[in-house]
Amino acid sequence: MVSRRSLGRQFGWLWGAYAVSTLGTWLAFDSFSLIAILALHAGTTQVSLLAAAGLAVGAVVAVPLGPWVEFRRKRPVMVAMDLIRFAALLTIPAAYAFGLLSFAQLLLVSVVVGAADIAFTAASGACVKSLVRQEDLLVANGRFESTTWTATMLGPPLGGAAIGMFGPVLTVLANAVSYLLSAAGIRAIGGEEPRPERPARPQLRAGDLLDGWRYILKHPTLRPLFFNSVLNNGLIMAVSPLLAVLMLSRLGFAPWQYCIAFAAPCVGGLIGSRVARPLVARHGQHKVLLAAGTLRACWSIGLAFVGPGIAGLALVMAVELGLITCSGVYNPVLATCRLEQTAPDRIARTLSAWSVTSKAGIAAFTALWGLLATATGPRTAIGIAGLLLLATPLLLPRRSPSARPEPAPEPARSAAS
Repeated sequence: MVSRRSLGRQFGWLWGAYAVSTLGTWLAFDSFSLIAILALHAGTTQVSLLAAAGLAVGAVVAVPLGPWVEFRRKRPVMVAMDLIRFAALLTIPAAYAFGLLSFAQLLLVSVVVGAADIAFTAASGACVKSLVRQEDLLVANGRFESTTWTATMLGPPLGGAAIGMFGPVLTVLANAVSYLLSAAGIRAIGGEEPRPERPARPQLRAGDLLDGWRYILKHPTLRPLFFNSVLNNGLIMAVSPLLAVLMLSRLGFAPWQYCIAFAAPCVGGLIGSRVARPLVARHGQHKVLLAAGTLRACWSIGLAFVGPGIAGLALVMAVELGLITCSGVYNPVLATCRLEQTAPDRIARTLSAWSVTSKAGIAAFTALWGLLATATGPRTAIGIAGLLLLATPLLLPRRSPSARPEPAPEPARSAAS
């Protein structure tokens, strides 16, 4: 089959590095929230603050990283960000072992990891586009998406079992080691990576930091996709700490039940990522984006009705199955469209701006929904988020994106614009 064709040894190493770090991330699914709840006895407001503050401050710290990454070789940047995440996460089990772990340390580590995540994402998008032919981008993104959902399906149950047997920080240690292995995989890619052309002036200016946002907001296809993505992701992720508190503290679910409720439905993401390319080949990229983007907004409202016991667990799994299947189709098509529509000399800045805004949006929504849950209760806040999600398909582009010629890199001009 065409979808199984080799994309080359270098892509294989990149894919392997992505696989091991993604598995580590999902082994540590909601680990900071679980540590805060189980080890530090935090409540709804603190758990929401932890999720929001790390993302928000990490996003602010990462703002200069987009243009900084643009004019550097991408693989050394990716290795450096992996090593930073490894070192930061390693401090948590070390502090826990000596009885020194605090809520402030969880916040600080989440900031460092969040900023490194954004820089890594900015560099990795450019790296993928340099290693893979344009006609193979959807195949590559489909493989990343399949890997994500496979890791999501396997990681949380294994992580939940590890937490039950060994305590709440073992999965953080596993996640740290996964970044170390990822760095080794990226180093193994080998080959000569050309150094990007530098602008005439060596220092960054304010215009450089805003260039990614300007590019997105002026682009007729990227702009609506950007706003849809920020709003959709923000509303979905805002309810995650609320659902954790509702299920673990108020409805009496065990950590392994909570983890499996989100792991088992990930088979839908694996299926969705596998059918994304055939669907695009048959119906076209725009129709698939519009249909999958609309359908993924229809599920989350069901989480407001979760109850105790097997019925409640089954409801969460059914809702997550529908949401994840639609997302499994949508995400690789979006990633491919975004790379195709972005000029080569703007990829790092554009992806950095996208990622910074997404994380800042998730932080803002999470903080706001934490306050809303304090005033109305977690269940009501989850229901309001579900209702608002139903309106997000209105932000999807109504016209099929036209092919855009990719201009020759003009770093000096673009930085001054």
